[in-house]
Amino acid sequence: MLHQFIFAAPKPGMSAQDFQDYWVNKHAVTYAAKIPQIRRYSVDTRLPVGAAPEPALFEGCAEIWLDDADALIAAMESPELQKGARADEPNWAAFWMTIALNTETHAVLAGPPDSRDSPLVKLMMLVKRQGALEVADFQRRFLDEAAPKALDLPGLRRLEVNLVPEMFYDVAETPFDGVVVAWFDDAAAVEAALASPAFTDQVQPDWATVVNPKYLRRMVMREHWIIGPEPR
Repeated sequence: MLHQFIFAAPKPGMSAQDFQDYWVNKHAVTYAAKIPQIRRYSVDTRLPVGAAPEPALFEGCAEIWLDDADALIAAMESPELQKGARADEPNWAAFWMTIALNTETHAVLAGPPDSRDSPLVKLMMLVKRQGALEVADFQRRFLDEAAPKALDLPGLRRLEVNLVPEMFYDVAETPFDGVVVAWFDDAAAVEAALASPAFTDQVQPDWATVVNPKYLRRMVMREHWIIGPEPR
C-alpha cells in the first residue's frame, strides 16, 4: 500500500491553531475524505514542544494510504480532489509551501497498533540523503544500519521508516527521501529521548553518515483519524 505524507503550513495571517482546526474539522471531513481512492486517512497536528524547532516549517501533516500508484493517479484526477480538496486549499494553507511524499512503509519496531483513541504522540523526522549517495545505497544503509540505532532510544514504543520508492525519482529529485515516525507516550518522553545519550552519541552521529543534517526536520505530532484506522 502506498503511504502518502502531505506537510502543510498556514496561509499568511492564519494562526497555527486555526489552521489545525480547519484542517481536521473542515477540510479533511468535507473535502479530502470524499476522494474515493483513499483507503485510510489521518491528520497529524504539530505540538509546540521544546523538541520541535521554532519557528516551525510545517504545522501539520496528512497521512493518506492508497492501494498503489494507479490509485494515486486516479485520486489526483478525481473531481473530488480537483474541484473539492484542491479548490479549498487557499482557504487555509500556504499551498506554495506544501510538500507531498509518496512512500512505502518499513516497520523497524512493531508496537501498539493504530487506534482512534491512542494517547501516544509521534516524532516525525523528514530526512534527505547525503548528496553523494545514490537512492538505492541510501535506502539500504538507512534501513539496515542507521534506523536500527534508534531502537535504543528510551521510551520508544514503535518505529517506522517510510521511504520514497525509486520510481518517483524518474521525473525529478524529491524534496526529501523519507519520513521516520517514532511513537512515544507523550511529548515529555520525546524530549527525554532526544536529550538522551542514545540519541546524541549514537543516533545523531550514525545518521549523519547517510542523512544530510542541514535538511533534517523534526516535529512532534498528535494524530487525528479521519478514515480508519481500518481501511474502508
